[in-house]
Amino acid sequence: MTYQRFAYVYDFLMQDVPYEEWLHFFERHTKSVTGKKVLDLACGTGELTWRLAAAGWNVTGVDLSEDMLMMAREKAAEKGLSFPLYQQDMRELDGLGTYNAVTIFCDSLNYLKSEEDVKQTFRLVHTHLEAGGLFLFDVHSLYKIHHIFTDGTFTSTDDEVSYIWNCFEGDMPNSVEHELTFFALDESSEQYERFDELHTQRTFEPEQYTSWLEQAGFEMLHITADFTDHSPKKESERIFFVAQKK
Repeated sequence: MTYQRFAYVYDFLMQDVPYEEWLHFFERHTKSVTGKKVLDLACGTGELTWRLAAAGWNVTGVDLSEDMLMMAREKAAEKGLSFPLYQQDMRELDGLGTYNAVTIFCDSLNYLKSEEDVKQTFRLVHTHLEAGGLFLFDVHSLYKIHHIFTDGTFTSTDDEVSYIWNCFEGDMPNSVEHELTFFALDESSEQYERFDELHTQRTFEPEQYTSWLEQAGFEMLHITADFTDHSPKKESERIFFVAQKK
C-alpha cells in the first residue's frame, strides 16, 4: 500500500496525535541501551523521526511511501536536521545495518494483514538489531477495533482540508476498514479537490504477538497500554510492546 495523495494531508489528519508521548515512551524504555542507533520503521512524514534526531539519537527512517519520505526530508531540512531515509517495505528489509533499537509506532504494524506478514517483520527486525537491542511498537487493541472504530464516523472541517472518516468491520478477523473522503483546497485554482482513500488495519491478541516475538528470538520485557507503564485493561485502546533480542 502506498499513500499517494494521502501523504499530503496526512499531517493534517494526524495533527492531534501525541508524537511527544511516543518519544517519551521510547526514551523511558531505552535508558539501558548502550548505543544511540535507532531504526524508525513506517516513519511516515517523519514526525517522530525528527524528534528522535533532535533528542540526540542517530536515527534512520524507513517507509513504504516515497511521498511520505519526501515530506520527511522537507521537514528535517526545515528543522536543520539530517538523517538517512529509505523506501522499503518492513516485510522486506534489507541492507540497513544493525541498530540498538527499532521502532514501529503509531499502529503502523496494524497495516500488515496476515499473520505471516507480522511474523516475517519480527524476524527481519531481529536481524537488524544488535545483541540485546530493543524492539518497541504499538498496536490497536481489540477493544478499539470493535468498540471505537467499527461503525464509527469521524469528521473535521477546515479552510484547507476537510474530511469524512467512516469505519467498517473488515473481512478478516479483528480488522477494520477506514473509508476516508478528503476535500483539499487547491490554492492555484482556489477550488476544493475531492479524493478518497481506503485503508485496512488488523490486530491480534497480545498473547499472539508475544508468541510470535518469542519465535523470532525475542524476550518480552513489557506489555503496557495507552502510553503508560501500566498493564492493559479491558478498555485500553493502544497496546505497547517492548522486547529484547536474545
